[in-house]
Amino acid sequence: MIGKNKVKQVKSLAEKKYRQKEQMFLIEGDKIVTEALLSSIRIKELYATAEFLNENRQLIVHAENIIPSEKGDIMKLSLQKQPQNSLALCNLPPVLALPGKLNGFSLYLDGIQDPGNLGTIIRTCDWFGMDYLFCSPDTADVYNPKVIQSSMGSFCRVKIIYTEFEALAEFAERMNVPLIGTFTEGENLYNFQLPSSGIFILGNEGRGIREHVALRSGIRVTVPSFNSSRTKAESLNVATTAAIICSEVRRRS
Repeated sequence: MIGKNKVKQVKSLAEKKYRQKEQMFLIEGDKIVTEALLSSIRIKELYATAEFLNENRQLIVHAENIIPSEKGDIMKLSLQKQPQNSLALCNLPPVLALPGKLNGFSLYLDGIQDPGNLGTIIRTCDWFGMDYLFCSPDTADVYNPKVIQSSMGSFCRVKIIYTEFEALAEFAERMNVPLIGTFTEGENLYNFQLPSSGIFILGNEGRGIREHVALRSGIRVTVPSFNSSRTKAESLNVATTAAIICSEVRRRS
């Protein structure tokens, strides 16, 4: 039987201030929980049905506390409309610092607010083998349940580092890695000379890249529209732009 206090604690993890207070975050769904069990993420409490526990006997040993639960109990704890057979409370991992070296390409998100966009970008980075995703401090929190759901477990593999832009710019200069801003006007992504490495900057869904960040972008590129009509989309969704950039970079590198 799941008590009211536990339900209140779990549901409070939808908010960042309570995740920080409890030093925990919530994951839901059989695939995501399985991905976490396979990773270095520390699962403090695993709530799961007998079916899930039986199917994942070798994996669940990595959870600190296993609480066999009826589907109704999981529904009480869940933030989802249609929860599956498992749910877990995980310890917040240590905050990552900028790496000692940087090879290849990565992304920097300048104030991305939508959790769905962030989760999709994380999943995209995972798919295209980008080890690092850099984020401004005001970018959505990676441990927001909506980000976790959208990433479909990819948050376990991609190293996500929150950093002020100036620190990243100084780091990029030391590493001799160019900063490449994505704008509505710039050099055609498909034609520009791809450097051996780089950090692509993606701006906020509404305002784009901030002025002080834009000023440090040594290269400006754009994903061109192939629609010649006067009435066309003004811009691409930021997660779509990220996917196009990652695909083009991998195609040519």
